[in-house]
Amino acid sequence: MRIGLLIVGHVAPASTHIAGDYPELFSGLLRRPDIELVRYDIDESRLPASVTECDGWLVSPSRCSVYDEHPWIAEAQRLVREILEAEQPYVGICFGHQLAAQAMGVTVTRAARGWEVGVQDYEIVDPQPWMQPLHSTISLIASHEDQVTALPTGATLLARSPACPIAGMKLGDRAWTLQPHPEFTPELADHLLAQRIELIGAEKVARARSTLGRPLNRLDVGRWIGSFFDHA
Repeated sequence: MRIGLLIVGHVAPASTHIAGDYPELFSGLLRRPDIELVRYDIDESRLPASVTECDGWLVSPSRCSVYDEHPWIAEAQRLVREILEAEQPYVGICFGHQLAAQAMGVTVTRAARGWEVGVQDYEIVDPQPWMQPLHSTISLIASHEDQVTALPTGATLLARSPACPIAGMKLGDRAWTLQPHPEFTPELADHLLAQRIELIGAEKVARARSTLGRPLNRLDVGRWIGSFFDHA
């Protein structure tokens, strides 16, 4: 199975020695030798020729905001809208979650609480057949300042938390998205947080780093992604 990995950002260069960039992180998350991740550097305007040239699409996180005025973001949004309208299998993580919402006409904006970082718990509101093993709550690493403000027309809520009411959503039967980062390991998150004290704030960074020893459901969510592409 060929899954197009749409690269819209990169792990900070000072941290790539831990687990690589997003192609390596998602490969390590999926752990599926039968899935070939085909890289498209969307942030360098390297787009697929057709939304059907891969069996499905996976959008990476980014340090940009979806409402930034970079030309490649507009290109990415048009591509994601085309993927969704063609009902091609789609999974969006963090920026990919927000980009799908914006492509479908929903506003993405800064969260009132500011940065959400560290291990957070998310309630699974609408369990799906491909969510195996199923959990009523999942614990994943968050790292975002922006949030989706509403569900697009026809979308259903998949996951939520007190701080992130729309943490996951399903768009039809062939697309779903997630705000937190299943691809992040605690080691990577800790290294990134240590570099962002001035950006996020020392107290919030300290609290976030103190959560990184908690058990995570990241590999189970990786299985969800693989199973979703199998079903779709």
